Amino acid sequence: MANSEVLLLQPIKGLGAEGDTVTVRAGYARNFLLPRKQALPITQANKKHVESLLKAREAREQKEFESARTLGEQIEKTSIAIAVKTGEGGKMFGAVTANDLIERLKEEGIELVKKQLGLAQPIKDLGSHTAAIKLHADIEVELKFEVVSENPIEEAATEDASDEDED
Repeated sequence: MANSEVLLLQPIKGLGAEGDTVTVRAGYARNFLLPRKQALPITQANKKHVESLLKAREAREQKEFESARTLGEQIEKTSIAIAVKTGEGGKMFGAVTANDLIERLKEEGIELVKKQLGLAQPIKDLGSHTAAIKLHADIEVELKFEVVSENPIEEAATEDASDEDED
């Protein structure tokens, strides 16, 4: 099988970032990367283009890092409470999922995608919880949140009352 070396003009997941020289299958380069202007074939003239691409890449990565850091600071300052319906004894109906947290953060003005939120399992009990949020390769913050009941918690009927009836 024939391979071909190409210069990436933009980041491509699983392949590389702009300015990288990668070896790909000739058909992938010819039929996908080159027509979409995502890569250039390696020639002497294109090698000079690498330096400008690397500067653009560095600027983009710095901008992404700064925005992730400010978002991380904003998330650490944020304190949220999620109200859920509960039954007898404070038992929750359903669970709090990553989507619930993302929707609640959106109300606070913080935009995240589900893959950034590290919630291992849905939360099925009331109280304080934390979730890890990965904003950048180097930045991970913890979100602290409360799961509270919408309605007052009613105590479960005790068995003492049934013991008295038997006497």
